[in-house]
Amino acid sequence: MMLEYFNNLISGIEAKQHLGKSSARSRFALELARLGRGLYSGDGTVAWCGILAPFDLLHAMGVTSCFVEFVGAMLASTGTVGPMMEQSEQLGYSTDGCSYHRAVYGAMAQGLMPEPDFLIGTSAVCSAGLASIENLACHYGKEMLTIHVPIDDSPAAVAHLADQFREMTHFVARQTGRPLDPVRLREVIGRTNRMRELTLEVYRLARQVPTPARRRDLVNFGIVSALFLGSPGGVEVVEAYCNEFAEKVAGEKPGLADERLRLLWVQNRIQFANPLEKLLEQEYGAAVVADELNDINWDPIDPEDPFTGMASRALSVSFCGPAEHRLQVLLRLARDYRVDGAINPCHWGCRQGTGARGLLERGLREAGVPTLNLEVDCVDPRSFSEGQLKTRLEAFMETLSRRKSSGLN
Repeated sequence: MMLEYFNNLISGIEAKQHLGKSSARSRFALELARLGRGLYSGDGTVAWCGILAPFDLLHAMGVTSCFVEFVGAMLASTGTVGPMMEQSEQLGYSTDGCSYHRAVYGAMAQGLMPEPDFLIGTSAVCSAGLASIENLACHYGKEMLTIHVPIDDSPAAVAHLADQFREMTHFVARQTGRPLDPVRLREVIGRTNRMRELTLEVYRLARQVPTPARRRDLVNFGIVSALFLGSPGGVEVVEAYCNEFAEKVAGEKPGLADERLRLLWVQNRIQFANPLEKLLEQEYGAAVVADELNDINWDPIDPEDPFTGMASRALSVSFCGPAEHRLQVLLRLARDYRVDGAINPCHWGCRQGTGARGLLERGLREAGVPTLNLEVDCVDPRSFSEGQLKTRLEAFMETLSRRKSSGLN
């Protein structure tokens, strides 16, 4: 079923491209569909991983890899997550747990997860993600390597994580029978650095007032594009965004024709179809111009010392380390994108979504950025209270509109 879905998706996107109906977002979707096909085709080596795994390193070793949360988001976006949630609940997984991972358990029980050759868990950014990797390893009887991510980004912490990435190459080589090829790694790192350079330009263009990005252009972009690091397709995706945004900025073609308010989205988007973002645009001229996960804080990776660079990159993610570090990242994004307010969907069962909500709200408010915390499950639509959420969102937007008209922003 899943392989057929991805094959049909690829065919549909490619057919539109042949008709000249292409966009950067469709190119992004095509690369994502090709990844899905690679995971479900049964060809080659497959690894399920934690979010902070070095996917370019795995690419260099000939491994098709992905973080498990991809499946939960994909099932939600296609409207097929409900039966998976019900299945996981029947298996005894608590509804208090993160629905990204409960969806994975349901898919696993129904035979919809491709069997991995091995697994690599990461202790950050999510303990539930590590638990899901452990569950998958037990279910399929496969070997698992755990990467212990330090809680700070000191030189000693970077060195410790870099050593674990070096050890990871030996683990992967034992699983695949293929040692790491230094020449191929150098090529992959070159493409990773090129993607970094292009992505920084994409974000620079997206910061323009008004932004050239349409409502869905950059949804999940930062976190998912990490899966393409080091690949030719990844470079092509980011080049497409650069070209499209640059052309729109030069032609003064905004993503939202009547942009009046600019918003920062904390953590990740609601993955299933919902009316909230359309409401923001149509009723208030509000564009979500910045996402917390659409950000780059890492330096180019030295091809002569790639493991140190990969370790520094992993520890630069805003969810790593103390919440105060995350707040500083959000404050920088708020300044860079000149936002009027922030929305934080406090995803149920997630320490990142709910654990730091008070500190983030206070810190942003003290910096002049009003913040709305929304209690919402970003994957499971069964608990989506549309009326309540719309009421709170409308009240928040009215406040931002008054602030804007009074010159307080």
